[in-house]
Amino acid sequence: MSVPTAALDSSVCAPLPVLGQNVTVPLVTGGEVTYAALDYAASAPALQRVWDDVAAYAPYYGSVHRGAGYLSQLSTDLFENSRRTVAEFLGCRADDQVVFTRSTTDSLNLLAAAIPADCQVFVYETEHHASLLPWRDAQVTYLNAPRTPAQAVETLERALADRDPYGPALVCVTGASNVTGELWPVRELAAAAHAHGARIVLDAAQLAPHHPVDIAELDVDWVAFSGHKLYAPFGSGVLAGRADWLQAAEPYLAGGGASRKVARRADGGVDVDWHTTAARHEAGSPNVIGVYSIASACKALTEAGFEGLVAREQELVGRVREGLAEVPEVRVLSLFGDDAPRVGVISFVVSGWNSSHFAAALSAEYGIGVRDGLFCAHPLVRTLLGSDPQDPGECGAPEAEPGERSLNAIRVSFGAGTPDEHIDRFLRAVSELVREGARWNYRTEDGRCVPDRGEAAQV
Repeated sequence: MSVPTAALDSSVCAPLPVLGQNVTVPLVTGGEVTYAALDYAASAPALQRVWDDVAAYAPYYGSVHRGAGYLSQLSTDLFENSRRTVAEFLGCRADDQVVFTRSTTDSLNLLAAAIPADCQVFVYETEHHASLLPWRDAQVTYLNAPRTPAQAVETLERALADRDPYGPALVCVTGASNVTGELWPVRELAAAAHAHGARIVLDAAQLAPHHPVDIAELDVDWVAFSGHKLYAPFGSGVLAGRADWLQAAEPYLAGGGASRKVARRADGGVDVDWHTTAARHEAGSPNVIGVYSIASACKALTEAGFEGLVAREQELVGRVREGLAEVPEVRVLSLFGDDAPRVGVISFVVSGWNSSHFAAALSAEYGIGVRDGLFCAHPLVRTLLGSDPQDPGECGAPEAEPGERSLNAIRVSFGAGTPDEHIDRFLRAVSELVREGARWNYRTEDGRCVPDRGEAAQV
């Protein structure tokens, strides 16, 4: 998989309006500044279009499915039309199902609960924990971090060829790393999986917001992603793809909506006839607003012209990488090398700085929001930092004082709503912090680096 390399002028392809783009935040050094949200990989700001669509629907809020009232019927149509919108956005095949969940994590746990009992799962150590951890009841093979896309395919082919016994198998792989932003060879991995009789699920949490995802073109069996990374509010997700394993599995949640008919038996028990549609795994009252938000975001990205959005983002990626390369103390983390295509997610470390300290200074002194830590991808970050994979650590910053070495990194991430000014301010801030140091004193509190109240640094 690759992304377009031709850059568009930013004035031609403007950033999309998002919530919070004019929010100001206080600086510890005094005054206020417009907040620069550069933590899209964790949660992207909701598109203004999505928020407006939700607000327009809100007065018509009603229960879905089986409601006789007008608002219930309207909400049901909205819910099911959203399913069709998502299927179209993902290029689903005619017999694919779109199941609505709470998040990517929920989607992959749902699939984990639906795989055959004797299924073997193959997953790279480079995965986000949402992809790495759900397979607790399966026989799991963890694959070492590859250093090239070709090596990723070769590693998978060897592992699948050597499996014993030969039975059902599932490969789980990310589309774009949440740590490095690098694109994985999804189409080639899918071909390798299918050649060896395995299926493949794509974790598209970081790919779908930055790059078109087409299930049929990539030839993957399932795709999972989250609404809150796709410019929609929290609390909604998608698992889309083949229906057979999902139809054969017990419902992920047992309850109303998943059942078509429930009847008492003569012996006092209960017989249940479960749905065979996506409803089988959507028990309970669904998150209609969350589902509609995802559909609205899908429409907004499509109508804005995804190719133009991708091209503009690549321009920003190039600008960030060039700016960081001008600071010798900065090391950008990468599995596949500098020339690897990537989305707007870049992690780095700064020589002489605790990463939590650096991120805290970006926030407190410049109003820039980034992320530091291990990004819920501990084995990958450990590998990239050259530390022992067994070293202890948490998703947040370890308890290291400012200036001490920390086994974590800094991540800057951006997307369709990022103004050029935020990127420019970030690069200036990185350069100034490395060259001049922080202007404020910081301390560790509850494992986080925070500014000392009223204590400017002695410069």
